[in-house]
Formats: sequence, structure tokens, C-alpha cells
Amino acid sequence: MKRTGFGGWKWHLLWLMRFFLLWNNTEAQTRYTIPEELNVGSVVGNIVKDLGLKMSEIYDRKLRIVSEAGKQYFSVDLRKGEMVVNDRIDREKLCGQNTNCLLQLEVVIENPLQLYRVDVEIQDINDNFPHFQSKDRVLKIAESTVPGVRFPLESAQDPDVGSNSLKSYSLSSDECFSLKIKDLGDGRKIPELVLEKALDREKKAVHRLLLTALDGGNPVRSGTSQINITVLDNNDNNPVFKKSVYKVAVPENTPKGTSFLKVDAMDLDEGLNGEIQYSFGEHTPNAVRTLFHIDPDSGEITLVGELDYENIPSYNIEISAKDKGVPEMEGHCTVQIEVSDVNDNPPQIVLTSQPNPVREDAPSGTVVALISARDIDSGANGQIVLQIHPEYPFILKPSFSNSYSLVTNGVLDREVFPEYNIEVIAFDSGSPPLSSKTIVPVRILDVNDNPPVFSDTSYNVYLTENNIPGTLICSVSASDLDFGQNAKITYSILDSKIQGASISSYVYINSENGSIFSMHSFDYEKMKMFSILVQAKDQGSPSLSSNATVHVFILDKNDNAPVVIYPSAVMGSVSHQRMPRYAKVAHLVTKVTAVDADSGHNAWMFYRLLEATDMSLFIVNLHTGEVRTKRSVSEQDDTSQRLLIEIRDNGEPVQSSTVTVDILLEEGLHEPVSDIDQRRTDGTKKSSKITFYLIISLAAVSVLCCLTFVILLVKCARNGNGRTSCCIRRSDTDGYKNPNRNLQIQLNTDGPIKYVEVLGGDMLSQSQSFGSCLSPLSEFSDFTLVKPSSTIDFKDLNVLDASLPDSTWTFESQQQKPPNNDWRLPPNQRPGPSGAGARPEEAGVVSGTGPWPNPPTEAEQLQALMAAANEVSEATATLGPRYNAQYVPDYRQNVYIPGSTATLTANPQQQMPQQALPPPQAMPPAEPPKAAQTPASKKKPTKKDKK
Repeated sequence: MKRTGFGGWKWHLLWLMRFFLLWNNTEAQTRYTIPEELNVGSVVGNIVKDLGLKMSEIYDRKLRIVSEAGKQYFSVDLRKGEMVVNDRIDREKLCGQNTNCLLQLEVVIENPLQLYRVDVEIQDINDNFPHFQSKDRVLKIAESTVPGVRFPLESAQDPDVGSNSLKSYSLSSDECFSLKIKDLGDGRKIPELVLEKALDREKKAVHRLLLTALDGGNPVRSGTSQINITVLDNNDNNPVFKKSVYKVAVPENTPKGTSFLKVDAMDLDEGLNGEIQYSFGEHTPNAVRTLFHIDPDSGEITLVGELDYENIPSYNIEISAKDKGVPEMEGHCTVQIEVSDVNDNPPQIVLTSQPNPVREDAPSGTVVALISARDIDSGANGQIVLQIHPEYPFILKPSFSNSYSLVTNGVLDREVFPEYNIEVIAFDSGSPPLSSKTIVPVRILDVNDNPPVFSDTSYNVYLTENNIPGTLICSVSASDLDFGQNAKITYSILDSKIQGASISSYVYINSENGSIFSMHSFDYEKMKMFSILVQAKDQGSPSLSSNATVHVFILDKNDNAPVVIYPSAVMGSVSHQRMPRYAKVAHLVTKVTAVDADSGHNAWMFYRLLEATDMSLFIVNLHTGEVRTKRSVSEQDDTSQRLLIEIRDNGEPVQSSTVTVDILLEEGLHEPVSDIDQRRTDGTKKSSKITFYLIISLAAVSVLCCLTFVILLVKCARNGNGRTSCCIRRSDTDGYKNPNRNLQIQLNTDGPIKYVEVLGGDMLSQSQSFGSCLSPLSEFSDFTLVKPSSTIDFKDLNVLDASLPDSTWTFESQQQKPPNNDWRLPPNQRPGPSGAGARPEEAGVVSGTGPWPNPPTEAEQLQALMAAANEVSEATATLGPRYNAQYVPDYRQNVYIPGSTATLTANPQQQMPQQALPPPQAMPPAEPPKAAQTPASKKKPTKKDKK
């Protein structure tokens, strides 16, 4: 039918003004109402705003519209967030005669995956004219037909619905005919031509009428059909059907050739006027004629095509029965065929969105894919259930009708299952049920959840000292179970301090393969061991790391020569010593003390006399370095003797050093007395080279002495119990006793000269004053014997009474006794200057014993006291190299009092609580003493030594 363009664009504008966009959002569903035939690009609504989204999200989250109709009628304007018409929408083509035309859309957004249901209701507009299938129709009516007889006419068709559908008919004016409308009850109306007045063929043989069909639109549209009525002579009776309407239900799977209905009509006429032939109505569509066939003689209707409930659920067929009279008469009836649904369509599984790769750390409930199922069957046959295997860490969560979300429901581990192929099965509820399945691949994205793992948590590496810089120390390796960048490992060294310097200044590591190289040569004497904390870090986000410790042990080489620490040659390479002119055999002249910075066998030292003015006069102990007389000094011996002593270590190659000692033979020599005034004058001329460590040493010695005396006094007071105080108990075996001796120690801090004065003497002897002077401007620690003084006023001084009984000190005379075991460690534990282990030649022998020529003087006692205090202080100080406990040398052998043959030992009968010094078993590992530092022995203490 030709369509007029009445209204044109004004018509669409009118609809746009009349039907504003309606929407509501109920449980994530949005509905719009629009008229049909909108122009392409017309705005349906702001879908971004209506769904509560942001403009920026439509790009990032890939918003798109999926139509269940298959054709994409709508699209989204990404610039404005509006849903616009994308194609011409013809409601009649989409929904036919259905009053409610609803187009269902699905809006899909990703990251995270979400589904929104949008319903667009298409409203009808009056864009179709009512039309008749035939423009002209011929009716033959006998003139004998009585008035009141009705003749059904062809119904007009209008694709529009609602108020725009067909509403009424009108007939052009004629005195013999009128128009009546018959309502069939299903919404259809059939026009009927009613004979109002008997026909008279002789007056008018043909009547021409115009039938007009009108719809209810605004403006009203209409269609017409020309009816030509021919007046015939008599055939009085029309065929009449037993039923005006036949109803039958036919299953859609009925096979072809099946007869399912028989119509029957009767004609009261006789002969040819009573013989009836059946046929489909003149206006039966060809689609119906291809499906059904009616037998013209019997009226039996047979199925000749295939029914499909999903396409056409029902048919209304007009059946005509005509006799063979002249004029022929006919009767009409309607056959209503209802097609019964059969479960003949399996469910269809549709992936609304392709499955997104999911991170392995995704929480339970993360949407992976949107899945919908469709079954075009109806009722129970169209009810669908989706299932997946329960062993998968996923579940199907229903969202809308037959729409599901595939979500995570367990822990994902890419290292175990990098990908899942999930089989989704759909069942309907028909009998028998039909099913279908599809595979949904889900790829698991790696997350950096596995830290690198070292092959070992701790590495022990041994490196010989004096290595070449750049030497490969070791290589560490780690592995990572993750994938890609998350498994790419870089190695680094965590910053730490070694002897106050960053470890990065000692070693560096190849960040790719974990090889550790040295940056300079290591010195065992400065550093014996250090640890490297290596970190393996992957390149994930956030990155994970693990640590391993590399312990580097420096192995010693014999690269240090022995260093002589006593006697020290201050002004040159010659040391001056004095001894009595009439010294006896085995008189202790002096003792050479040396240290070797190496360790183990490399630190064993041997002393040897290379040259001497008189080789027959002196002998040097091989292991202790004691210089003694081989014979008594005679008148013929020179008053000046020069000795060249060599000190060798036990390393390979052998390292050695020498010291030259000048010995002056003097008569009546007892104590060397120094001029304190001259010392102070000379001290002011020396350059200010005092070091921080010497100040600490002096302070430590002073504090330790004070603490020692206080502890001794407290212990004596506790153990008194009314008896004679332990401070005045004496040993029965003392060889030398002086009950009236009284010593007092005073620390004088006035002025630039710091010194300790020891005052004492008995009533019968001359009082002595001894001072240990230390100038901050001097680089030497000098012990000075002050000239005798008996006129010192002690009342104005802060004097610490340090009176000690004679039993505290024991001086061996005439014959020196072996060292007490309480003071000395086993020989195999002395790697220092006085012996570095047990030697076959000294097993069971104590060297260096000799007679004491004279009784000990107060000066000798004082020097022994200061040496012992200094030794205790150095045992706890942080200066100098540190030795292991099993290699602590016996430095009491180094305590030498010039001008005498005395050596300091402990009183074997003195009780432990009475000792002024703690026993060596309770002392920490001792360190070499630094009585007088030489340039070779001035080493900066390491951080490890300080600890």
C-alpha cells in the first residue's frame, strides 16, 4: 500500500513533545519509552547518568549495548553519555500486533564486569493506513433473498495497535443495503452487509457500494474497498456450518499429512443447489495455504507444512462452503488453530561478555564473565538451569531472568592452575529435558605473591687476605615461582656498616646473576670476618624480597713482621738500659716484648741474640725474650754493652725485626730517678700529639684503681667478723715484711699536667713520693719517680688511703719461682709476644728464673702496682687488636722494673676475696698492652675491637 507522508517530520516532533523519556531504576533495571520511527541519532536518554556512572568510566570500563533482538537499534554517544537511535525502528516489524512492544537491552561494563538491564518500550504511532486485500469485490445475491440476510465482507487490516488500530467502517449510501459490525470477541471486527430491502433484478441488476475502514489515530487514516453486488435469480438456501467457529489445538511437532479437523455444512436445497464444496476464504494468506489443505468435498483439513510455535502460535482461517446452484450460495465459518508448544529447542548459552583474565589474588565474588541462556520454548520448556562442575573455584550467580554472572568462589593460584576451561551446561525443564554446553576459558593473571627464595639462607665463604681487588668472592642464587616481571630477580646488598664504613665500599654485587666481588684488598689484621646481607628482589608490584647472609671469613697470611713494644726506642733505634755493675748469674737485665699482628702459627715469635759487645755475657730466652746474664759481671767487662736482638715469627715466609739495646753498667744502681721538673719542661716543648685513646686509657686506669681498692675494702669489712681485718693479714711465707709501711695515692688534676702521686714510708725510712705524670701536650705516658720528700702536708689534700699490707706483694729473692697458675694461662694459649703455643723444647720447663739480688724497694712495689693496674685496664679497654680467649698471652711477663730483678706474681696464699684484681678466669679476653706505643704499634682500633 502506498503510504502518504502526512505530518512528516512534524509528526515525529509532535511525538517527541508528547512522549517524554521515562525511566525508572528498579533492581538495576532501567526503562525508557520512545515512539517508533524516530530519526537516526535521536536521543533516548542519558544512560550514563541514569545508571549512576561517570563520564570517565565509559571509556575505561568499555561500556557497550547488547540487544537481544540481534539487530543493534541503539548505540551510546561516548562524548555525552547518551543512548541514541542507531537504526530505523518499526514497531509493527518488531512486535506485530502485540500491544506491549518491549525491546530488551543489556548494558555491559568491564573492570569490574557489571551488567545492567535496560528495557525500551516502543510506542506505536499512526504510521499505517487501514487497507483491504482486494480493492474490488463481487457479491452475487439472489433477488429472492429476504431482507435481514447478512453477507460478511472482507475485514480491513491495520498494523497499528491501540488507539491507532482499526476502529470503524462506513458504507456508501444505498437504500437496499446497510452496514453492521460483528465483534468476534478477540478484538477483531468483521463488517457485514445487511440486506435492508428486497432486491429487484429488473429494477437494478448491479449495486456499487464503497466500503471505508477508519482507524483511531490523529489524524484519522482510512482505506477503501469497492463492492459490486450482482442481483441473481433464485437459489434460495445458503450452506450453513454446524459451528460458526471451530477451535482445535495442534502440537507443533505434528507430522505432515496429519488430518486434525473436519468442518461440516448443510444446504437444504436439492440437486446441484444442495451440493457443497469447501475452500479457504478468498483472503486467506498464502502462508496459511502452504501449511494447511482442506478437502473440497469432505471439508477435512490436513497439515501439509511444519508448524513452529515460536514463530506463529495460532492461526485464524476463514472457511467457505458454496453450493452448485445458480446463483451459487455460500456459507462461512472460522477455524481457530492453536499451536501447542513442544520442547523441541535446546537452551542456547550466550556469552554476554567475553571472560576477562582474573588476577590470582582476586577476592571471592569477582565477576569473570556474564552468561545468559535462552530457550525459545514456552512454559516449563523454556525454564533454564545453568550448572558448572563443583570442582572449579567458580560459581554461577543469577542476576536477571536466565542471566548469570560467573564469579570466583575460592582461592586462585596461577602457579598451580594458570588457566581454567569451565564447562557450562544448560538444562531446560521440558520432558524430556534438552541441554547444551559451552566452554568458557578463564586465564589467571599472575600476582606477585611468591618472594624469591635463596638456595641457602646462609653462605660461608673463605677469602685469603691481600686479595686482588675485583676478586669474585662467591655467587648467590634465588628462584621465584611467579611469572614474567614478577619472577625477574635483581640482587642487591643491604647497607650496613663495617668498621664505620658502608659495606658498599668493600664489596659490590652483580644485580643480574648475584656474583659478589671485592672492591679492595682485605687485611686480616684489620678485619677477620664480616657479613653481607644480600637481598633478592623481584620486579613485581609491590615487589617482594628475601634475604640471605653471606659470612666472609678472612684467612690470615704472614704479612706482618713482629713489632717491638718494649724496650721502646724513643729517640732512635737504640734503647738504653741500666744494670748493676756486680750483677750475678741469670740476672734479669731487661725483657724484649714484641707483638705480631698475624694469628695462629704466624704469630709465634722467637727471640735470638744476633750481635753483642760480649757474646759470653748475655743470653736471650728463645720464647720469652728475657735478657739475662750468662755469668757474673767482672771488672774487665766494659761499662757499655750493645746488644742486637732479632725477633722472628713462625710464618712462611719468615718475617723478622730487630732491636738494639745499650746496657750501661753502673755501681750502686737501685732506682732510676728522673728529674720531674726537667720532664715537665721538656713536655711543654713537645708537639701536641696526644690522642684520644691515651686520655681514655688514663681515665680507665684511674677509675679501675679506685674501684679495685673500694671493692677490696668492702670485702675486707664484710669478712672481718671481729677478727683481724683481711687488709692487714700477712702470709707466713713472706720473705720480706715491713709492718709500718703505709702507701697513699693522690690524683692531681690541677694545671695542664695530670699525674698520680703515691706517698708513703715508715717511721724508720725516708718517705718517698712517686708520681705518674701525663701531660695533654705530650705524646708519651711517663711514669716519674719524684724525689724523696718528707715535708708534704697531707692535711690540705684529698688523699685516698691505699694502705696495703706487705702480704699483698711477694717479691722473689735469691731465686725466682715459677709463675703462679692463677696468673698465667697454659703455654699453648699464648700466641702473643711471650709465646704462641706449646713447643716441645719448653714442655714442663719455666724459663727466666733467677735470683733476686736485693729486697724489693717501695719504688719496685709501686711500679708493680701501676703495671698490674695498667694490665687490668688494658684487658677491658678497646685499644689495640683483640685476641681470642684461648690465645691470650701472659703479659705479666712484660712487667719489668728497671734496675731490679723483680717480677710481679700473685701471692698463692692470698684468698680470692682479698685480691685487688679479678682472677683471669673471670676476665674478658685480654688484649696486648700498650705501655709505650711506637709508630708501628699505633693502629686505629676497629669497630669490632671496640665492641
